[in-house]
Amino acid sequence: MGNLWISVGSALGALGVITGAFAAHALQGKVEDQALEWMKTGAHYQMIHALALLAWGLWTQFRIQAGSSAPGVFPGWGFALGVVIFSGSLYIMALGGPRWLGAITPIGGSLMIAAWIVFSVQAFRS
Repeated sequence: MGNLWISVGSALGALGVITGAFAAHALQGKVEDQALEWMKTGAHYQMIHALALLAWGLWTQFRIQAGSSAPGVFPGWGFALGVVIFSGSLYIMALGGPRWLGAITPIGGSLMIAAWIVFSVQAFRS
């Protein structure tokens, strides 16, 4: 299972760099400043949580190789779905999508926060 999260984290990292570059180079001067801020915020949180997924995947592999049971999957899914919902809703709004998507952005943030908490508790207990 660790390989899955390492792969997803790596893919999200690559897409985060692409999104940040797209915002900085292709959108500069073509969209409102608020839209650029949404893109930057989305890319920033995407990159942080791509690294979190890499850490989760490596920690999961370490535990399994050490003979411990697999730690579960919530942090991986929380980080990944959190990025899709949080960053995705910001990207869509920045590119002209409906502003009501801002109402679901905190759901993604909440998933990311919960994933950090569960990861922390599991690491502490192991």
